[in-house]
Amino acid sequence: MSNAAELKREYESKKVTASEAASVVRNGYRVHFGTGAGVVDAMDKALAERVGELRDVTILSTVGIRPEPMETWKAVQALGEEGTQHVRFISAHFSAFDRQMADEGNCWYMPMMFCELPELWNENGNHIDVAMFQVGPMDCNGEFNLGPQVADMLGVIRGARKIIVEVNENMPFAYGYSNEINIKDVDYIVEGDNPPMATLAMKPPSAVDQEIANHVVNNLESGSTLQIGIGGLPSSIGSLLANSDITDLNIHTEMFVDAYLDLYAAGKIVNKINLPMNHGRAVYSFAAGSKRLYDFIDNNPTCCCAPVEWVNNCTNIAEINKFVSINSCIAVDIYGQVCAETAGYKQISGTGGQLDFVIGAYRSNGGKSFLCLPSTKMLKNGERISLISPVLPPGSVVTTPRSCTGFIVTEYGAANLKGKSTWERAEMLINIAHPDFRDDLIREAGKMGIWKRSSKREY
Repeated sequence: MSNAAELKREYESKKVTASEAASVVRNGYRVHFGTGAGVVDAMDKALAERVGELRDVTILSTVGIRPEPMETWKAVQALGEEGTQHVRFISAHFSAFDRQMADEGNCWYMPMMFCELPELWNENGNHIDVAMFQVGPMDCNGEFNLGPQVADMLGVIRGARKIIVEVNENMPFAYGYSNEINIKDVDYIVEGDNPPMATLAMKPPSAVDQEIANHVVNNLESGSTLQIGIGGLPSSIGSLLANSDITDLNIHTEMFVDAYLDLYAAGKIVNKINLPMNHGRAVYSFAAGSKRLYDFIDNNPTCCCAPVEWVNNCTNIAEINKFVSINSCIAVDIYGQVCAETAGYKQISGTGGQLDFVIGAYRSNGGKSFLCLPSTKMLKNGERISLISPVLPPGSVVTTPRSCTGFIVTEYGAANLKGKSTWERAEMLINIAHPDFRDDLIREAGKMGIWKRSSKREY
């Protein structure tokens, strides 16, 4: 019998309906729903039908990207207050729908460094009973491509007791490392409904985003390697760089986003990095954005999707000259402590790889890290507050400690805090705070013992 015939026979023997696969889940199980745009669709719908009969089931996900809330969550919500006794949700990095579920009282954040997740899934007490995730169609060698979201999936696969793949013919084929699973390692195969890849709508850059981007780009130079996040700010930076005289840029990033496509179109990307995995390729751990982005990645050998424990490794980042990390944050205090994941007590996103890239960029020869935020925020009641404050608001989580902070950037400028004293930091941050709040910040810094007349004495 030919290898093709053997693979077909094995495929057919493992192929089941989504409902049959969902029957594998038992009371008390921990079920991983996938990462990024690889989260399940048909399996989510099938498991939603069983929510009422299940007890104490935990559904895990990482940066789940989907067009609408999970069907399992809708089913749990319909059960009212007792829903959490049936199924609860845990996310290793909040998305918009995770926040919505958390507001309803049935989704909790699991604080973790993103790069440590693959190891976590193999530890006792953090096991995964069933892993479910979308893949591309099987190839002639029995391999299913994971698509553009390897991230922590290698750890999920190794740590799972049973694996169910949901085949989606619309999954982009992503080149890279550890981004395939062989049929021999799969317990069940579900042929899904082939939904289009879930996209992330991009907010248009605001005037403040553009001003912040200007300050960042003014500190960049040719030959840099970029790691940038998602949103209006990266879009502004991509556009500015595309129209600048800065050239020979490289990509090594946790998240591959649309902003990079402008740089490709302008001929700015060369990807000449000496690390073997990187040379000639844009390295990333997962991708999220528009259909244009997924089309660019599909069957493109110049893109390399790799495990997050490698991409976010500080030592690897430090080996790359002129490494530039650009991320957004939510709040900064005058000590230089940075919150990038909570708004007070409310979980917004997650730790992700911000600290990894801040540390790695500093260790890089010629590297820089930028943590960006607007100087103010308008509350729902119409009150405007400063996002640079004497101390972080109650409930705020420190994502980047003051000992690691590099550049903080607002629309009023860029302040490099590295190596600066507490008074120097306070002065620099107050100088890039909104003018309406600077006097208040000075008074508070004085009460805190940071701002004194002797501070400016020259020795």
